[in-house]
Amino acid sequence: MQVVSSLKSRKKRHKDCKLIRRKGVTLVICKTNPRFKAKQGS
Repeated sequence: MQVVSSLKSRKKRHKDCKLIRRKGVTLVICKTNPRFKAKQGS
């Protein structure tokens, strides 16, 4: 899981990447390729 300041570029890495919010933390998840996971916030 990468911690980044901007998730816009991370979302475009794979067509299956989705942007979601959980408890104030913004996450990029990708079910087909989990190495593209990223988060913003603590």
